[in-house]
Amino acid sequence: MKQLFLKSRQEMQIVPSPTPAPKATPLPATPARKAFRSRNSESATPANRSEEESAERSERAAETPKPSPVQTPPPTPNEQVEEPPVQPVRTPQEESWVEPTPKKKRHGWFFFHFHSDDDEIVVQKSGSQNDTVPVGHYNGRWRYLTPAVRQAIDNARVARNRWKYIVVHNSGTRQGNARIFDYYHRHVRRMPNGLAYHFVIGNGTSSGDGQIEIGNRWVLQLAGGHVHSDYLNYIALGICLVGDFNRDLPTRAQYEALDELIRYLRQRVGKVDGRYSIVLGHKEINPRPTDCPGNRFPLNWLHRTFPSD
Repeated sequence: MKQLFLKSRQEMQIVPSPTPAPKATPLPATPARKAFRSRNSESATPANRSEEESAERSERAAETPKPSPVQTPPPTPNEQVEEPPVQPVRTPQEESWVEPTPKKKRHGWFFFHFHSDDDEIVVQKSGSQNDTVPVGHYNGRWRYLTPAVRQAIDNARVARNRWKYIVVHNSGTRQGNARIFDYYHRHVRRMPNGLAYHFVIGNGTSSGDGQIEIGNRWVLQLAGGHVHSDYLNYIALGICLVGDFNRDLPTRAQYEALDELIRYLRQRVGKVDGRYSIVLGHKEINPRPTDCPGNRFPLNWLHRTFPSD
C-alpha cells in the first residue's frame, strides 16, 4: 500500500493556480465602433443594450473634463465692492426719442423790437442817469406853458444825451384828455405805466383848447409806449394832440401850444450829438406803417419850424 501511494504521488503534476486575466481598457467610441454596435444591437438582448448604453455614458463622462471651480477671495473689510450701475428700463417711446442738439446762442444788439404792449424789456440805453441836464433860465413869454407846467418840466431829472427825438401824434378821436387816455392804456391795452405819451395837448372838448397836460412818464423819466420800438421809445418823447387829423385840422391853440412845448423841451433836454432833439411825425419814425398824426396834419410846417440842423 505504501508503495502504491508513493508511486501515485510521483505521477501527480503540480498544476499552477489560474491567474485572472487583466481587463481590457475600453477604447473611445468612434464612428466605426458606434456603427458596429448599432449593427450588433439588433441581435443583442434588451439587457445587453442597456449595459452598452450605460457603458457609453460612462465613457463620455470620463472623456469630458470637468471645469475646476474658481474660488473668489472674500473682500477685505477696507475694500468696497462696486456694484455695476443699474441701467434704467426704457419704454419703446423713450427708445425712439432722440435728445435734441442744443442750439448755439447768438449775441448782438437788436435796436427795433415790435410789440403791442408796454412790456418790461431791457433795451440799449442812451445817456447817463447820474449826469442830468441843469435847468436853464428862459426869457420867453409863454401863453400855454403855465408856471405849473414849466415847474413840472423843470423838476424832472433829465439824463444828459438821452432824448434824441420828439414825436408828434394825434389821438385819432375827436375828444379826450390825459386821464381818459391813461385809463384806456392801463386797463384795455394793459400798459403797466399807463398813459403811453409824455404830454397831451387838448382841443377844448375834454380839456382846455391848447391845454398842456404832463404824463407820469415825463415826471419819472420813463420810456414811452407810443412807438413800436423799445429802443426808440427810450430815446423819443411823445406828444399827443387830441383830434382825428385824417378828418380835421388842429386848432390854432393846439398849434401855438405845440410850438411852445417843443421849444421848451429842446432847451430843457439839451443837445444830443451836438444838435437839439429831432422833431418828427409818428409815421416818419414808426417801424410799422401808420397814418399818425393824420394825413391832414401839416408835417411841412413842423419841419420848417423845427429844422434838424
